[in-house]
Amino acid sequence: MKCPSILLRAALPVAFLVLPVAYAQTNPAIAQVAYKVVDGTKVDGNTFLGWKTWRALDCERCHGAQQQGLVGPSLVDAFKTLDKTEFHRTVFGGRVAKGMPDFSSSQMMQKNWENLYAYLKGRSDGQIKPGDLQSMDPK
Repeated sequence: MKCPSILLRAALPVAFLVLPVAYAQTNPAIAQVAYKVVDGTKVDGNTFLGWKTWRALDCERCHGAQQQGLVGPSLVDAFKTLDKTEFHRTVFGGRVAKGMPDFSSSQMMQKNWENLYAYLKGRSDGQIKPGDLQSMDPK
């Protein structure tokens, strides 16, 4: 039974396999970050974990309590154009010459980098207010 599926995969053109990924990267409606927010302070569980990651890793010491920038750049401004790929590259490689540490050894960052991206994107979009958040998801 495994042979037909292997043959089917081998028969598919490479462009067919690559198209969905390329399409998602160039189509903002598909590549959009998923976060939910109500009244600016109640967010979905994943975005809440992103906010908790922000707090636990003390990102505000460089980027400011409201992500406005201090010694590090304003993330409210940066996330107007920063995509997930570049964000991932930055948090897992750092920008040591500019003072940005490499968080690749952080278990919390490994588990929550996409949640952190969603939180910061929500802040940049003006949908999530600065300060303490609450989770909408009961846990």
